[in-house]
Amino acid sequence: MKMCIAEKPSVAKEIANILGAKTRRDGYLEGNGYCVTWTFGHLCTLQEPGEYTDKWQKWNLAVLPMIPSRFRIRLINDEGIKKQFAVIEELVARADEVINCGDAGQEGELIQRWVLTKAKCKVPVKRLWISSLTEEAIREGFAKLMDAKEFDTLYAAGSARAIGDWLLGMNATRAYTLKYGTGKNILSVGRVQTPTLALVVERQKAIDQFKPETYWEIRTNYRGGIFSCQRGRFDKKEEAEALMAKIEPEELEITSVERKKAMEHPPKLFDLTSLQVECNRKFAFTAEHTLQLIQSLYEKKLTTYPRVDTNFLPNDQYPKVPKILRGLKPYESLTAPILSGGKIRKSPKVFNDKKITDHHAIIPTGEFRYDLSPDEKRVYDLVARRFIAVFYPDCEIANTTVLAKIGEEDFKATGKQIIEPAWRVVFGANADKQNDENVLPAYEKGEHGAHTPELQEKQTQPPKYYTEADLLRAMETAGKQVEDEELRDLMKENGIGRPSTRANIIETLFKRQYIRKDKKRILATATGIELIDTIQNGLLKSAELTGQWEKKLRMIEDGTYRVEDFMEELKCMVNEIVHHVKYASAKTITVEVPANPKPAARQKEKSVNAEQPAVPLKCPKCENGNVVKGKTAWGCTRYGKGCDFLIPLEIQGKKLTPKQVETLLTKGKTGKLSGFCAEDGSTFSGILHLDKDKKVRMEKV
Repeated sequence: MKMCIAEKPSVAKEIANILGAKTRRDGYLEGNGYCVTWTFGHLCTLQEPGEYTDKWQKWNLAVLPMIPSRFRIRLINDEGIKKQFAVIEELVARADEVINCGDAGQEGELIQRWVLTKAKCKVPVKRLWISSLTEEAIREGFAKLMDAKEFDTLYAAGSARAIGDWLLGMNATRAYTLKYGTGKNILSVGRVQTPTLALVVERQKAIDQFKPETYWEIRTNYRGGIFSCQRGRFDKKEEAEALMAKIEPEELEITSVERKKAMEHPPKLFDLTSLQVECNRKFAFTAEHTLQLIQSLYEKKLTTYPRVDTNFLPNDQYPKVPKILRGLKPYESLTAPILSGGKIRKSPKVFNDKKITDHHAIIPTGEFRYDLSPDEKRVYDLVARRFIAVFYPDCEIANTTVLAKIGEEDFKATGKQIIEPAWRVVFGANADKQNDENVLPAYEKGEHGAHTPELQEKQTQPPKYYTEADLLRAMETAGKQVEDEELRDLMKENGIGRPSTRANIIETLFKRQYIRKDKKRILATATGIELIDTIQNGLLKSAELTGQWEKKLRMIEDGTYRVEDFMEELKCMVNEIVHHVKYASAKTITVEVPANPKPAARQKEKSVNAEQPAVPLKCPKCENGNVVKGKTAWGCTRYGKGCDFLIPLEIQGKKLTPKQVETLLTKGKTGKLSGFCAEDGSTFSGILHLDKDKKVRMEKV
């Protein structure tokens, strides 16, 4: 018997119908040599800390960091899940072969692999890999089943992501909550959510701290065209008024008229993020709502797999284009010119095998139904029109630049004219209003005449608050402002989170009340700002660094980066974060030691940091600062300014004397020390030494 396992009951039903498994059983469908069952998304998750060891059961700063030697999975504690898993477990035991029919992506692979691992699957496993749920796509997929081993790196990346999120989330959340929490609320910290929150907080602070500056600009109207003074901004009103008085009686003379024809390509096909951005801008949909809608359209077989990060199609999709276009019945007036115009356009900006990873851009399947909700219709319409537009010719425009003089002053006017709308007809009259603004009248070089000048008082503007669309784009580019579409494409591999998880991250920040919405603007709450201010460790807040980790996860998926190396990086980071929180004061204070301290400064230093060595000890890590004793640790005077060297005052129950610290710093290791405490309460001896990264390590002797 062949057992198929899908990610949702609705998908299992479609597959079973095509395979001929039409007999309904409790938790699966059977027939024609197949059993088709399903999960409901995640049935399994990583174990909680307390399931690894009793000492992690209670929240205790002393036992952090929590790093299991081996991670284990468990069933989610839900009666419905337990019942369905029992069905899966029984079918796996009976099967000769298992076919993984989960969603064709990293998360889908992880969901099914964990379930099959938990069910102790020992038989051969095949993989169904499809981008559409149409009958044709499913039949084609079953005709080309792949060996599950071909997706081992995809599973490895998904597993590394989940474990990384566990390590950082569990340890950082407990550390910051125990150190800085009030006892009422958990301070939730995460690998992706914290840098995302930091983006919002930093933008809000920039807005709050912004001080507007007034300036003046001179513009003049000549025959319906607006010309700007080439001097630009005037910081002093008197200067602008003097120039106004000078040019007002003079005529404006056209000195140059330049028209350049250009071609505008159709907008790119949608990936998930660009679809969420467009839906937020046009309809104010949240990213989560858009994801739900496009997932629903996928399950209704109307659009292709949605959780994608590419705008391109593979070349083998080109022969299928005519059939898809003919299936778009409500858009026949738009598809007719393409289908009747001979060979259909094939642009390299649409078809590019090198830009395809596991899936292609979101497009219609060529099937249609009218029983859609209003919101589903809106999303479907966006996807369908984008798809149709890419097969239309480029739009022909004329960019016009007109130069003029008024007396000795230079003025300039620019405008755009649409000569041949081409693909713009697909989107109707309101396709892109701003491109039709400032259409200039026809000017000729040498003409002159009266004009109407105007002095405009303006103010510099602060950065804009994030909208959900802007925040999605910021996550996609690791916080960098990138307007150019092609450059943004190149940065996607360094984005924060995956396209499929970004919506959930934003929703999580809303649910935890770290951010709130004011109309379309996203604002950080006082709690969110305080959390980011409290987190002094830059690693946790860095959008760029998190983007680099995401790139490494993609490299694991490609087989070009080792999981072990990624996990080692994460473990080091977790150790550093916990160490920093443990030995930092509630408000981190950097102690600066002047080269020639004054008597008063010496007295203050002595009261804060008693028992300092007579001779300053050079920091072994940065070699620029001195190591001094603080309230919770010995540390570099440049701590927080490029150096992170620390030695705890107490290591495993043993308090270090200044002499022992001095020996460790000057010789790189101590002699044999007694008085260290083991977990069972017994004592032992050991030697402390500095490793190659200048971290304090201990070996028992």
